[in-house]
Amino acid sequence: MQERLFRDRRDAGQVLAGLLEHHRGAPGLIVLALPRGGVPVAYEVAAELGAPLDVFLVRKLGVPGQEEVAMGAIADGGVLVLNDDVIRGMGLLPVTVRAAVEREGRELLRREDAYREGRPAPELAGRTVILVDDGLATGASMRAAIHALRRHRPTRVVVAVPAAPEATCQELSDMVDEVVCATTPSPFFAVGASYWDFAQTTDEEVRDLLRVASRHPAAPGAQPRGDVAVIRAEAAPTEDGVPSDELLFDLVGDAHYVLIGEASHGTHEFYAARARMTRRLIEERGFCAVAAEADWPDAYRVNRYVRGRSEDATAEESLRGFRRFPTWMWRNAAVLDFAGWLRQHNERYGRDDERAKAGFYGLDLYSLYRSVEEVITYLDRVDPDAAARARERYSCFDHYQGGEDDAQSWGFEAAFGAGETCEQEVVDQLVDLQRHASDYARRDGLLAEDELFYAHQNALLVRNAAEYYRTMFGGQVSSWNLRDRHMTETLEALSEHLSRQRGTPAKVVVWEHNSHIGDARVTEAASRGEVNVGRLVREAHPHDCRLLGFTTYTGTVTAADDWGGPAERKRVRPALADSVEELFHEVGEKEFLLAFDHAPRTAAALRTARLERAIGVIYRPHTERASHYFRARMADQFDAVIHIDETRALEPLERTARWTEGEVPETYPAGV
Repeated sequence: MQERLFRDRRDAGQVLAGLLEHHRGAPGLIVLALPRGGVPVAYEVAAELGAPLDVFLVRKLGVPGQEEVAMGAIADGGVLVLNDDVIRGMGLLPVTVRAAVEREGRELLRREDAYREGRPAPELAGRTVILVDDGLATGASMRAAIHALRRHRPTRVVVAVPAAPEATCQELSDMVDEVVCATTPSPFFAVGASYWDFAQTTDEEVRDLLRVASRHPAAPGAQPRGDVAVIRAEAAPTEDGVPSDELLFDLVGDAHYVLIGEASHGTHEFYAARARMTRRLIEERGFCAVAAEADWPDAYRVNRYVRGRSEDATAEESLRGFRRFPTWMWRNAAVLDFAGWLRQHNERYGRDDERAKAGFYGLDLYSLYRSVEEVITYLDRVDPDAAARARERYSCFDHYQGGEDDAQSWGFEAAFGAGETCEQEVVDQLVDLQRHASDYARRDGLLAEDELFYAHQNALLVRNAAEYYRTMFGGQVSSWNLRDRHMTETLEALSEHLSRQRGTPAKVVVWEHNSHIGDARVTEAASRGEVNVGRLVREAHPHDCRLLGFTTYTGTVTAADDWGGPAERKRVRPALADSVEELFHEVGEKEFLLAFDHAPRTAAALRTARLERAIGVIYRPHTERASHYFRARMADQFDAVIHIDETRALEPLERTARWTEGEVPETYPAGV
């Protein structure tokens, strides 16, 4: 399904305006709209760039009976462009062509009278022309318009549309100086599928917009509307990224799922504020679990520690299971403090009150080999014969031993037919474990139930991880979706398990990156067919979840240059123009909370698609726009967002020399 990113055509025009910002102030700049649908889009572009607006009237000459096939076009100024290949190839007679020209010529004159109301057509020679439509499918009309426009001898021609197939955008790039396609949905079904409101634009609307544009032309460099003042008025205070209990509890309400994000995997304030809010929800609102973007077996080692079931003597020891890159995501000072606090909190309850304790769990699926080991270790303890069967089934992974790199190597070979896929083996093992589950669970009460659940989730993870590592070489979207569906299914299974044990619906806090917990339906990712945890949880529990995101404008971050690289303390560049982070920076506050249910004017402003930054475990500031920004409607992506204008790098438990030294300044050596 093609997801809708734009509210309406004017919303799409505001997005395009941001992408065309580099043309602001260009001498002779003019914005031309293809009527009718392109006019509301172009109006916003012209207003933001301070450029005059007009229409470029073009009528496609369709082949009789096959009107979608263009045999040419007639455009402003009597320009006629014919497609000789189509005319000859279909054997069209001159009389047929002439009839189409006369018919469309009359419609062209009618529209010119209706739209321009006596105003002369603009002179285009020697000017930079931005040609705007509300979207493209095949691009036939736009190609005809380009051919006709070239007859007017402009200096530069720029084509700008909110949505089009990537192939169409590439084809047009050979015809003009620049093509700006805000989104390229895949698969592409129709232009209207990118809009929530795609009502037909009327002649009256076109006239009104052209009339306003001619009477009140925008000045170059005009400032955007008063979004900053609106946000300033509706923002709520926070302290170190944490709202007051009253604000927090009002935001959460009676929800059983609270998803708290982060705009990077390496920012101290995001981790610390998230941990503090989670503590309050555990203490005062009955939340009983944290489910993190962490590998299931490694997080479960922490769970055993915080619940007093571990051989680990300290919180730091319990975090030693996190050996896979990037270790700093969970082996850091903020998580260490939280694990220590959670152990102390649980110690208030004795062994007879295990159900009252809060746990720490992982949702991720990278740990293929570790989970194989954990399934076999569990079965060795409860059923040696079943353990032998598991060893035999899992032996198909044995030609690689160890970690994620080996899992990727296995996945590569399996995906391209050079190795065993292990598909049937992992399913057989999962079924075998499920078949004997009731026997295993009866052996030792609550502890046995927990350990069976842990083993079962490991077996399920092996199946999903094997599929993930095979698909990661076939398509980024399919592997992303498989991973987020697995994390959502694990969250649901955890909630059901804890609810069954406690006799009441469990309340769970989820810790993941914004890109996983912000609803993907209103982001650029939707045009690529991506789903995520936030969307899936909202669909399953529409009135029983809350999504909370974080943003920052600048500071430092712990990240690597490349996958598998060492942790470095890098400077976060100031946010780009047209980004939501820059808008929040202009508010002029150190930090604040926006709860969109209580900030209606802000919500309306942030339902316009804007750039939003996402830094994962890799940060590449020199390709920042391409590497770290995407478009999103933030007010629909989250229920609330916390902005902290300047943040600092997360502190790893193992500091590398490069982390301690920090990033070399851009002024090196003059700035050293």
